[in-house]
Parts: sequence; structure tokens; C-alpha cells
Amino acid sequence: MTTPTLSENDRVERVRPRIVLVTLLTCQLMIVLDITVMNVALPHIRTDLEFSATGLSWVMNSYTLVFGGLLLLGGRAGDLFGRRTMFIAGVVLFTVASLAGGLAPSAGWLLAARVLQGIGGAMAGPNTLALLTTTFTEPKARIRVLALFSGMSSAGFAIGLIVGGLLTEWFGWRSVLFINVPFGLVIAMLALRYLPDLPRRAARLDLPGAVTATAGVAALVYGFISAASHGWGAAGTDIWLAVGAALLAAFIAIELRAPQPLLPLHLFADRNRGAAYLNMFLGPMAGMSMFFFLTQYLQDVLGMSSLATGFAFLPTAVLMFTMIRLIPRLLARWGPKPVTLTGSVAMVIGLILLTRLSENSGYFPLLFVAMVAMGCGIGLAFSPLNVIIMSTVSPDEAGAAGGALQTMQQTGGALGLAILVTIFGTAARDAGGSPTHALVGGMTAAFAAAAVIAALTFLVALTFRSVRSLTESEVRAAVPAREQT
Repeated sequence: MTTPTLSENDRVERVRPRIVLVTLLTCQLMIVLDITVMNVALPHIRTDLEFSATGLSWVMNSYTLVFGGLLLLGGRAGDLFGRRTMFIAGVVLFTVASLAGGLAPSAGWLLAARVLQGIGGAMAGPNTLALLTTTFTEPKARIRVLALFSGMSSAGFAIGLIVGGLLTEWFGWRSVLFINVPFGLVIAMLALRYLPDLPRRAARLDLPGAVTATAGVAALVYGFISAASHGWGAAGTDIWLAVGAALLAAFIAIELRAPQPLLPLHLFADRNRGAAYLNMFLGPMAGMSMFFFLTQYLQDVLGMSSLATGFAFLPTAVLMFTMIRLIPRLLARWGPKPVTLTGSVAMVIGLILLTRLSENSGYFPLLFVAMVAMGCGIGLAFSPLNVIIMSTVSPDEAGAAGGALQTMQQTGGALGLAILVTIFGTAARDAGGSPTHALVGGMTAAFAAAAVIAALTFLVALTFRSVRSLTESEVRAAVPAREQT
């Protein structure tokens, strides 16, 4: 009796879901890494390309500004023109821009490349999430991949610092951009062969909504960046924030009347989904700024090298990845609400511990324990939000929902950094004493404010309806029955 052999098409179809998952998650990791991987390299970039002290911040801000401003447009464009097409085009543009940035002979060249990276990231990012939710439609698979996506997004911030330290120390700052090139090429080739080419919608793009949303978010992000640099009372800051608020008000008015809106506002009508969007805004405000301040503390106070600074964040990264493994099982047993509440509490504890830092604090035990708490907290608090937001969205609106999710995350992070840096600067000036004493005093004040914001995420999570009654069948399908007992 002969054993039947699989045809080439059968073999491809059997491995296709795994390849699709790896391709999309790798793309998300690459995009998120680019937000933090440059941090450790900034002093080397300043010296090599002769950036001014104020101009250096635009190495980060130019990417954040464009990426955050175009996410909604990139998500809706994928819904209308094909998510696979937009995804591949975004990855290719991001890859080419990374190569150009690594070859940059001047500051202006590098900033232009960072802008192009932001455009490519905004094209690929929301369509990564939309492709995941429309490819993995069974409840078990969907909850698992959404948990992986959230964990990959959160852990990427910590991994970026580790990778940035390694590459900068061993190969120079240009390598943090060159590393995207081989990954981008592989992602694009795999996407061409394995990603599903879903039917496009016969619709027109909401151009008035696209212009007002993109310009409004960009103006707000720029206003937040200006606030961090010049303070909240600066004329330029107030003007940009006012322009951003006015444009977003116009955007909402347009969306209420548009027959095919860029952002369907009914996505926020469900109480659970609306609260999850709010926490996706508040969470990065509290959690992601930790990396910014602790990078300075480790280098300027503890005197660590760029390589040692990267590895100092290893506990946070490890705990985030651990949560990736645990989240599907935790969601199946308890539902998203208790998991989110637990994560918020862990974040608050970690940030309160960081307020106890002093000039004489060592890495162990205080900083290490705080990083462990933050790794657990960020992993637990963010992953259920993706499930709540994306698990009940129709396939036609997956790109818009994913774009809104990532827009909330990016603008929340930008606003949080602006608020906390302003608090840091005021507290550092008031602290007096030596420069190190002032630096630590400013940081502990910023961590105290971040703890308050983290506490708000706990209060918002309390407003969730009983998620068990809404998604019990989906959640229980995420894990085999023997693992639920």
C-alpha cells in the first residue's frame, strides 16, 4: 500500500498560514524597532553628520510625525485599493528609504530618508493588522495572532534598544538602518508569493476626510513635539495644537456625513471597543516614555555603555515575550477585562518603583524589579486591547480599525513624551544641586506623572462590560478545552 504524496500546491497551502504569520509579524517588528533602534545611535549620528543639539531630535521626530499622520490614510487606502498591494508597496518604500538613510552623507539626506520611512511604515503598518484579522478568521487563530501582534509591538520598543546598542557598538550607527534592508527584501518576496490577494472594494477614497485627518494628526504630533522642546506656553506650540484640534473637529464633521468615511465613527460606539481605543491612547503615554528616560539614566547616571544600556532592558523584553506565550491561555480562562486590569496594576507598581531612583541607586534590585513589573504590565495591558478592538470588526473595515488603533498608539506616545519631558524639565530646574541630582529629580517627577496616567488605564478598564458574556465562545476557542481547566 503506497502512501499518498502531497502535491506542490498542497504543500504550499499547508505552510502558507505559518509563512503569512511570520511575514506579517516580522514586518510589524521591523516598523516598531525603527522607532527606538535609533535612540542609542543618536550621539554617534550627531558627531558624524554634524547635527545641532536641537536638530538631532528630528532624526526621531521626522519619522514619528509622518508615520503618525498617515496611518489612517494608509489603513483606509488598503481597504479600497488592496491590502496586499499597499502592504508590499509600503515595505518596499521602507526598505529603500532605510538603504538611503544608511548611505546618508549629510543631515538633510538622513532626515529625508526618515520621512520616506515614515510614509512606508504608514502604508504597511495598518495593513499588517488588517491582513492578520482577515487571513486568520477562526476565533482560535484570530485571538492567538492578535496576542502575538500586540506582544510583538510592545516588545519591539525594548528590543530596539538592545539591537541598537549591539549594532552601534559593533558596526556603527549606519548599521541600524542597513539591517532593515535584508529583512525588508525577504518580507516583500514572501508577501508577493504567500499573502492572500483579497478582493478590493468598489469605492472612492474619502479625500476630504483623508486631508483633514492626516493634516490634523500631523499638526497635533508636531505640536506635542514642539511642547517637549519649547514648553506648553510657546506660541508655536499653541498654534499647532489649535490647528490640529480644528482640523480633527472638521474631520469628525466630514465623517458624520460621508457615505464611505475614512474612519467609520461607529467603531467607537461599542463601549468596550471605545474604552479599548482610549486605553490604547493612554497606555503608551505611561509606558513607552519609560524607555526614553531610563536610557538617559543608565548612560548618564550609572555610566553604562550603549551596549550595556541595551542589555539592561533585557528583563522587560523577556517578560513581554513571556506574556505573548501566556496571553491566549489567560484570555481563554479569564477574558480580556481581568487581564487588562492586572496589567495596569503592574504598570503602576513599576512606575512607582521608578520614582524611588536616586543618584546612588544601582541596577539591582530596584531598577531590575521595576523593569520586570513594567514588562509584565505592558504585555498584559496592551494585548487584550487588540482582541477587543479587532475581533468584532467586519473584514471591510479591518484596515480602518487597524489604522485608528495604531494612530491612537502613536499620538498617545507622542503626547505622553511631550507631557513627561515638560514635567521633567520643570522638576529638574527646581531640584537644583549637581547636574546629576537635577537629572534624577526630573526623572522621578516624570515617572510619578506616568504612574498617574497608568492608573487612568485601570479606571478605563473598569468600564468594560463583562467581556466574558460578549466573547466567551471566541475566547474559549482560543485554547483547547484541556487547557481551560
